[in-house]
Amino acid sequence: MDRTERFYKIDQLLAERLVVPFEDLLAALEVSRATLKRDLLYLRARLNAPIVWDRDARGYRYSGRGGEGAARGGGQFKLPGLWFNAREIHALLTMRHLLASLDQGGLLGPHVQPLMARLNGLMGTADDTAEEVRKRVRILGLAARKMDLDAFERVGSALLRRKRLLITYHARGSNAVSEREVSPLRLVHYRENWYLDAWCHLRRGLRNFSVDAIERAEILEKPARDIAEKSLNQVLGAGYGIFSGGRVRWARLRFTPERARWLTSEQWHPKQKGHLQDDGAYLLELPYADDRELIMDILKYGPDCEVLAPEELRTRVREQAAATLARYQKTADE
Repeated sequence: MDRTERFYKIDQLLAERLVVPFEDLLAALEVSRATLKRDLLYLRARLNAPIVWDRDARGYRYSGRGGEGAARGGGQFKLPGLWFNAREIHALLTMRHLLASLDQGGLLGPHVQPLMARLNGLMGTADDTAEEVRKRVRILGLAARKMDLDAFERVGSALLRRKRLLITYHARGSNAVSEREVSPLRLVHYRENWYLDAWCHLRRGLRNFSVDAIERAEILEKPARDIAEKSLNQVLGAGYGIFSGGRVRWARLRFTPERARWLTSEQWHPKQKGHLQDDGAYLLELPYADDRELIMDILKYGPDCEVLAPEELRTRVREQAAATLARYQKTADE
């Protein structure tokens, strides 16, 4: 049997018989004395198994003679359900580092730190492995806004418990602060920030809230209103980006051959359509309901992006570009 099977066999024998002599473990596992000693050492040192040698009973047992439920630091020892080799552990440590780097608000870090410690223990290199990952992998999170951890946790708890929320919300567009009762429907992570899709009982409709703009959140002991996912997607999930709206239109954008080398690998929308033209230019078509975010992305490419349709989007982009140029000229003149 392999090492994993031996670990489970040792655990089973100790749980059933409470005290097991060394010779009985050897016979049951059919391994050498050196291999059994290494297995016991690994279980104690790496997996924190509370295995002790009972001199009086002349056998191994779990501390406290509690069998499978032996206490260990206020908890219970159980063999993990997943086993990893060194490469898999390195991959998990790297993923954890990525998560910590992307989690600028510290929302998830405290909850995954125990996993980090256990993975380092399995590697047997203490902090060396984690430090090597931090040194070799760098994540630069841009445009992430800070948010209140307590508010985020209340939003998440209400969402999963299907309870309503009473929130104080700061709408940055109008600079207005309002108190609303909402039924949370789903959390969305988009461009480094979190958003809440919810039914707003004040406005009596589906709304999207930036979680970092929620100044206060209180869980109400009222059942949340459920909305079919299809209806939710029609109102909040059909258009471009996080801005939503009722009427969905399709934008047709043409990028120069130079920019096409990047655009062919970018996803602007899950339902986008794109193809290269004969001259190497890239034609991108995507749905949008509110043009604000789309216009920002179009202007980012300057003259390398041409809006082909619809005409109202062409006009809006032209007006925004002219206004931006006017501001720059005014600043230069001053």
